Amino acid sequence: MSTEDGAANVMWGGRFAQGPADIMAAINVSIDVDRRLYEQDIAGSLAHCSMLVECGVIPAEDGAAISDGLTRVREELRAGQFSFRRELEDIHMNIEARLAELVGPAAGRLHTARSRNDQVATDFRLWVRDEIDAIDSALRALQAALLDQVERHADTVMPGFTHLQNAQPVTFGHHLLAYVEMLGRDRGRFVDCRRRLNECPLGAAALAGTSFPIDRHMTAATLGFDRPMANSIDAVSARDFAVEFLAAGAICAMHLSRLAEEIVIWCTDRFGFVSLSDAFTTGSSIMPQKRNPDAAELVRAKSGRLLGAMTGLLVVMKGLPLAYAKDMQEDKEPTFIAADALMLAIAATTGMVADLQARPDRMRAAANEGFITATDLADWLVRTLGLPFRRAHHVTGTIVKMAEDRGCALDALSLEDMRKVEPAITSAVFEVLGIDQSVASRTSFGGTSPERIREALVAARERFL
Repeated sequence: MSTEDGAANVMWGGRFAQGPADIMAAINVSIDVDRRLYEQDIAGSLAHCSMLVECGVIPAEDGAAISDGLTRVREELRAGQFSFRRELEDIHMNIEARLAELVGPAAGRLHTARSRNDQVATDFRLWVRDEIDAIDSALRALQAALLDQVERHADTVMPGFTHLQNAQPVTFGHHLLAYVEMLGRDRGRFVDCRRRLNECPLGAAALAGTSFPIDRHMTAATLGFDRPMANSIDAVSARDFAVEFLAAGAICAMHLSRLAEEIVIWCTDRFGFVSLSDAFTTGSSIMPQKRNPDAAELVRAKSGRLLGAMTGLLVVMKGLPLAYAKDMQEDKEPTFIAADALMLAIAATTGMVADLQARPDRMRAAANEGFITATDLADWLVRTLGLPFRRAHHVTGTIVKMAEDRGCALDALSLEDMRKVEPAITSAVFEVLGIDQSVASRTSFGGTSPERIREALVAARERFL
């Protein structure tokens, strides 16, 4: 991607008498990967050119020619009319060579007071910043889709699970709100990453700065950075911003994978909690009855790309002495691939969430299994009879065992049956043994009662949308 000036490239002439071997060209060339940085590269060059003119480093007429030429190059790139040349190695030299064809010798002044080291560091920060903005918008849309489902299912009772075993009744809306919160934290991590990376390397040159009278604050402001980076060595050698971006992406992908896994489970015949349309499922090549939740399965798999990219970049960087080394050319491809995978996973998840149809009857039937209101019984014994919780827990366990032996639900036991375990129990206990009563009783902040869910829905829309 980037290399110190004087690299083994035919562009550099005098220092190297022979051209690179074919294998060197193959391992050194990065244009197939870094061509997607062209918008950021041209933006950085335009800012650099304007600053050079303003500081009197290059003549104004050359600066005008360079700016006009860069604008034409950008138009060619956007229109798909630009011819990339692999012998020019990277996006920087491809653009500069085309600029020279358009404006002549003036193009040679553009690289004054900069190196490809600070140039690519600037491009990469700009690209990651743009990608964060796109990811934030996509995550917001996913939260909106989830909140629409929350609104529809604030009262839809389903089993809440621990260890994938029926634990306590909750509502489907409450369950989905958990993912809204996770995605909100994901957005916060990306915002934090953006804030930290928003410092400009341009003007650090190869590693030591430059003797030209440049204004790094001017280029930083022009490009929307908060400030120039304070140390020229750090400016060209830092890639922690990319690692942080990938870490935030890996955490986000993990959350998407958990939701995808639940959609896969919920779509099974054993659960049947939701269904997806043909838009997000596929059939089987041999079993005509199958409808497979392939979109969810692929979202689940994409998380591996994010985790792998983060780990890979950490391994690349962990042993590098300061400042720049060509190893750092390997920073972009995994980052690009990971970002693409994350954006696709977010889009697919948003589509599935909007598409899924809940099946409240199956959810309610499942919520009536597994003695799911046992905790409500224990709480009632504490609240009404004044039993210590550990005693109430023991009593409840004994009553559950009785119901299990008889193959019936807790509320199917008689009052006499329960009094054999705890004589103080009254008929009022039946008021807490139904799943609707259980859900409605969970009125603590963040709880699952429909009243609280509707409040949380309003609050989430204010916070996130």
